[in-house]
Amino acid sequence: MSTGVSIMAMLWAGALSAAGGQSLPVYFGTYTGGQSKGIYRSVLDLETGGLSQPVLAAEAKNPSFVEIHPNGKFLYAVSESGGAGTVSAFAIDAETGSLKLLNQQPSGGSAPCHVNVDHTGRNALVANYGSGSASVIPIEPDGKLAKPTGFVQHGGSSVNLKRQAGPHAHSVNLSPDNRFAFVADLGIDKIMIYRLDAEKGTIVPNDPPFAKLKPGSGPRHVAFHPSGKFAYVINELACTVTAFAYEPAAGALSEIQTIATLPRDFTGESTCAEVRVHPNGKFLYGSNRGHDSIAVYRIDPAKGTLTLVEFETTDIKTPRNFNIDPTGMFCLVANQGSDSVVVFRIDQATGALEPAGHRISVGRPVCIRFLPAGRDAK
Repeated sequence: MSTGVSIMAMLWAGALSAAGGQSLPVYFGTYTGGQSKGIYRSVLDLETGGLSQPVLAAEAKNPSFVEIHPNGKFLYAVSESGGAGTVSAFAIDAETGSLKLLNQQPSGGSAPCHVNVDHTGRNALVANYGSGSASVIPIEPDGKLAKPTGFVQHGGSSVNLKRQAGPHAHSVNLSPDNRFAFVADLGIDKIMIYRLDAEKGTIVPNDPPFAKLKPGSGPRHVAFHPSGKFAYVINELACTVTAFAYEPAAGALSEIQTIATLPRDFTGESTCAEVRVHPNGKFLYGSNRGHDSIAVYRIDPAKGTLTLVEFETTDIKTPRNFNIDPTGMFCLVANQGSDSVVVFRIDQATGALEPAGHRISVGRPVCIRFLPAGRDAK
């Protein structure tokens, strides 16, 4: 074992120990080729915001989006390519953080771009961008994936002829109570709503079956407010965020506001990518690729509406993804355009981002996921 790898193993073991509450393991999904060979791992220092030198956790082809099982023992990754897609299951080594491939299953469509795990840990849910479909893949007790048991195919188009000639499912998101799955479809300007049966691994259309966005919006990702009263959708093509009131009994979304993610005087080309609500529920963040920024908003706790705080641009280049650590202290931004991950400290009073002075090199990073400190992953 090399010195660098042994140091990383010690950092990882410390982060996973019950007393190691000052550091947090983190995984990065990437597009492979160039500097990247697969899924990488690092450790975030929760006092300084520093990131340890990234180490390859597992080789994989275009593991763009990854998700960690609620028990902390397994990681799931899509293999994003133009042909038939696959989803891979990995076991997380509790001592080193390295990943061991368990098995693979078909994603049920082409170019899978997003994977989620339901709150019970029984199913992986996948969005297939290329074919405009979503699948449910049961998870066995040993972490392996079973054959898909749920599938939905979207249809339709919208006004952007280049990007919306057909359906393009871009993410699958679970309601706080795990009863509903929301599939954001960029191609048809809808958030499709399905009732999830976690025991059977099936999804069926809800009533209402969808929430409609303004034509040309291109909904991409969804984030629920910690209160469960609101949901936020970032619209890739229109460069907006739409706030919805959420009715948990019916699984219904009702639009209450749409706000721009770009400055009024910006005239260049830009698209949105990720949206996140701060753990304290007071702030929302959205990423712009082109303007190369993170837009920061204050959330009205009663109404759920958004008010712009700032645009942070320091050392940001094509922010395909970002994530906020569970303590709410730091925001990590994955710069696909500069093969890097940079760290920002979050002002707990205003939500504003301040560069923490830490940056690591990761080839074409696409996804950031944390393994909570103190998790018993053995």
